[in-house]
Amino acid sequence: MTIKEIGKQIHEWAHRKGFYGASCKADRGLPCPHVGGSIGSHLMLIVTELAEACEADRKGDRENFKEELADVAIRLFDLCAAECIDLEAEIEKKMLANENREHRHGKRY
Repeated sequence: MTIKEIGKQIHEWAHRKGFYGASCKADRGLPCPHVGGSIGSHLMLIVTELAEACEADRKGDRENFKEELADVAIRLFDLCAAECIDLEAEIEKKMLANENREHRHGKRY
């Protein structure tokens, strides 16, 4: 299963659970309107999940840490699917760009 397929499944689930309006514009290649917030609010939900993962790590709770990282991926994949972003293609582009960057991006530490 590709990242795009996983994102589509997650986004369809989010629709069934009422996080988006009745119709999905992403199926037509258009951004899907978010219920209850903007892209910024969805990005902050991802940040919140990362903070929860950090807290789980601080407490040494490995199981919760893994669960929170899954939440990060779920929210990120959903946002990408809703915004018609092919995350897999973007990752490949970014990794190619990173491959051509200096060692440690030119930093000494």
